[in-house]
Order: sequence, then C-alpha cells, then structure tokens
Amino acid sequence: MKKFGYLFLGAALAFTSCKETPETPKVTYEEPTKEVTVQEVKVDSSQIKISDLPVHMEGTKYLIHAIGDVRLYDRNASRYGSSKTNSMSYSISNYNRFELTGYLNNLKFQHIDSTSTKTLTDKLVEIHTVTYLDEISKKLGKGILVYTLVDNDTNKDSKINSNDIKTLYISEISGANFIKLSADFEELIDWNTIEIQNRLYFRTIEDINKNGNFDKNDMVHYYFVDLKNPTWEVVKYNPFE
Repeated sequence: MKKFGYLFLGAALAFTSCKETPETPKVTYEEPTKEVTVQEVKVDSSQIKISDLPVHMEGTKYLIHAIGDVRLYDRNASRYGSSKTNSMSYSISNYNRFELTGYLNNLKFQHIDSTSTKTLTDKLVEIHTVTYLDEISKKLGKGILVYTLVDNDTNKDSKINSNDIKTLYISEISGANFIKLSADFEELIDWNTIEIQNRLYFRTIEDINKNGNFDKNDMVHYYFVDLKNPTWEVVKYNPFE
C-alpha cells in the first residue's frame, strides 16, 4: 500500500499571541443577489516559461518534460554597495523514483521513439505532484499517472496557486485520458493505492457550512476507483457502515 497526503490547516485558533491573525479563505462564494460572472484568472506575462530536462520513469516508454516559470528570489545582501540582489532558479521540479514534484504549469509527454511531444492540458493549472503507479501498471499492462493539482481559482483572487482547493486527477502514462477524480469544491486530504485490489482510494473535505475554510464542522467524503475499470469510475463509500 502506498499513501500520499496533504497537511491542511483547519480553523483552530493559534494562542501564540494575543492578537489573532485571520486565515485566508480557500473558497470565496458569490453573493446570491449579484449577477454571476466568470472570474478571469490573470496570466503573469512577466514570468519566463521554462522546461526542465526530461525525466524517464522506469518501465515506461515516455519522457516527461515539466513546464513552469523561472523563479526569482529577492535576498538582502551587501554586495558592491547594493543592499539587494536577485537570485534566479532555473530548476522547476524535483524527481524521485516514480514521482515528480514542483509548482508546474503543464507537462509535455514524448514517446522514446519520437521527437514530437503532447501537452497534458490546455487549462490553467498548478501541478504539485505526478506519481507513476508502478506495481499496478505492471499488473494491468498499462501505465497510470496520478496528479495532485489546483485547477480553479476558488478563493477569487485571480490566481491559481496553493491557496486554492487541491484536486486529484489521473491519466495514462502518455498524458492521454486526463480526467478529474475529486469533486469540484472538495479539498483533497490524501490518497493511497491498494495493490492487491488494483484500487485507488482518496478522501476529500467539503465546506458544508460555507465559511470559506475547511474545519471540524465540515464533511469528509470517501471514494475509491477500480483501476481495472477502463472508465475509472469514482465510487463513493461510507467506512462507518
């Protein structure tokens, strides 16, 4: 069994100081009396797009190119009379066996016998992890990738980033059949695989009291996906029954 999880903050109060610091809501709801409008996510044109060198996940026939932004860091330093210098990072991802992590805008997939690439998605997303299900893929004879990412500006700040709701996606090793598993406006808690069943299990939490944060008063949902099923249907279950 492999288990992967997010650590998220509830609405517990911190007593380290006498002054409370309000949390930034992960969800901002439209006023019901207002006309519903589409919130446009702003694309930062000042960012420099870059690709890491490709990685090859053992046992597959595809290279994966991580696409993201060059990161610019300000740091205070006294150097040649200047009080501030900039440090740029051209590395946008980290790769450990069967898992790619970072803050990625997209991925490109390239078959090892081809020079052409396929883009994962045309949506604005921020991809945090890409995990290859090695053992299950061997058993089923098809490569499967699982993604944790942000795909919606849920806090309405015109950005898609870690301050928005995290979701769970799945695809074939080629990037094809890229589909969402978790429900809209449900925050991913964690996920794991049970290899003997060829199943992927995951939990989410729903902001049922609509206060914009996830806390003990909200509802946890439980799901699994039978990875043998070619449609990857999501099944809800109740572990307390």
